[in-house]
Amino acid sequence: MTTAFDPIDLGGKTLANRVAMAPMTRSRADAPAATATELMATYYAQRASAGLIITEGIQPSVGGQGYTNTPGLHSAQQVDAWRKVTDAVHAQGGTIFAQLMHTGRISHPSLLPEGLMPVAPSSVAAAGQVFTYQGPQDFVTPKELDQDDITQTIADYADAARNAIAAGFDGVEIHGANGYLIHQFLAPNTNLRTDGWGGGAADRVRFGIEVATAVAEAIGGHRTGFRISPGNPYNDIAETDPADVLETYTTLIAALARLDLAYLHLVESPDRDLTARLRKDWPTAFILNPFTHPETTGPGALARIEDGTADIIAFGALFLANPDLPARLAAGGRYNTPDAATFYGGDHRGYTDYPTLPADSA
Repeated sequence: MTTAFDPIDLGGKTLANRVAMAPMTRSRADAPAATATELMATYYAQRASAGLIITEGIQPSVGGQGYTNTPGLHSAQQVDAWRKVTDAVHAQGGTIFAQLMHTGRISHPSLLPEGLMPVAPSSVAAAGQVFTYQGPQDFVTPKELDQDDITQTIADYADAARNAIAAGFDGVEIHGANGYLIHQFLAPNTNLRTDGWGGGAADRVRFGIEVATAVAEAIGGHRTGFRISPGNPYNDIAETDPADVLETYTTLIAALARLDLAYLHLVESPDRDLTARLRKDWPTAFILNPFTHPETTGPGALARIEDGTADIIAFGALFLANPDLPARLAAGGRYNTPDAATFYGGDHRGYTDYPTLPADSA
């Protein structure tokens, strides 16, 4: 029986175990340059015992930012700063992928350079508010991307992927989930286009496929992962027709599979049948961020490696609070409790000060 503590091949690289650190926004980069910091290097290096670290979302362009103090990968200064992070992780024997996340309409003009507006496949504002440097503000109606904008945005992803490799990352994960730009193209309530980039499922998946193709051509499919969250309503996404969801995501992953990517990362919905279908259709490593709402993903999720549902399980809050999580899982606990008040922004508190197990109890 395969367990979470067995090695696995990921795009030709052997991971020490099947416990992944999920991408988690922490909002601790230096602004306005959007650079990684020494504290971030410490944070990721502390968690290098993960089989795979997937970083927080990193904007591939200045227009892709949607939150305060999030890092980028679109300047030489940012590449240099990230190299300190990857060096620190590699020094501890870890593997780290950069998650490329363009937030699209989930942004605000005050978070972007003067004159830029949030963009989206269609001019449909998201319900709700975004936290800015001036406090919470309503989402605005985004600018609809024209053909030139789409072409440039795809190129931005590829350039950011090249920058990631230059910065020492082992690969990149394309964020196509959680209501951000690629997901906005996939969802029928945010993509109202009729020009070949929207309409039926075959056209709504096109942008994500083009991004993945450009990134794979830039750095190799073996260094590229793709994250999806079918049916996830986060950030005012409405994918409510099960037949359309099935068609959209099976069409998407059939095209992605032809690129021979390193992995597919599923943020699971309550629909276990869909999980099984996507698992069956996907040819390489299958990473699962299990549906455990309202609880966070816990040790019980490892059973889904043992029963063959997934190859790798991604842990979020539990990894945030337990830098030595693989050792704790192997020992059956104990577990630190995450402090939600320190999730976003701030200093080392709730970031790099979570204790590890004593050596004699690991």
